[in-house]
Amino acid sequence: MIGPETPRALGWRTMTGVMDKLPFGFELVWDLLLQLNAHKSMGPNGIHPRVLKELADVILRSLSLFYQWSSESCELSVDWRQANVIPIFRKGKKEDPRNYRPVSLTLVPGKIMDNIILGVIEKHLKDNAVIS
Repeated sequence: MIGPETPRALGWRTMTGVMDKLPFGFELVWDLLLQLNAHKSMGPNGIHPRVLKELADVILRSLSLFYQWSSESCELSVDWRQANVIPIFRKGKKEDPRNYRPVSLTLVPGKIMDNIILGVIEKHLKDNAVIS
């Protein structure tokens, strides 16, 4: 029977920590913009990572503020959820569709936001000894 003691009986850990606001500060966004790989593919909006990297000083403030607004309002632009799915050949006969794997090309600013959120979640889990 499942009850309040079930998680402890199964050896699960409980966390008491609360995740703080997401840190979409200028410095963090700046670092991630400068770390962009200029040789990666662009997403559905047609903006290449190299353009974002080279214009980092121009877009930094707006991008950081948009990330913060999105986090606080729990809203994300529909455009940021779109992706171009392209087939990447693995091996074998090129005529066989099973020899391709799908790759989703998403918006680069969305990837930056995902990276920040992932970092916060990983830190929270490590700080609460859920993962090491």
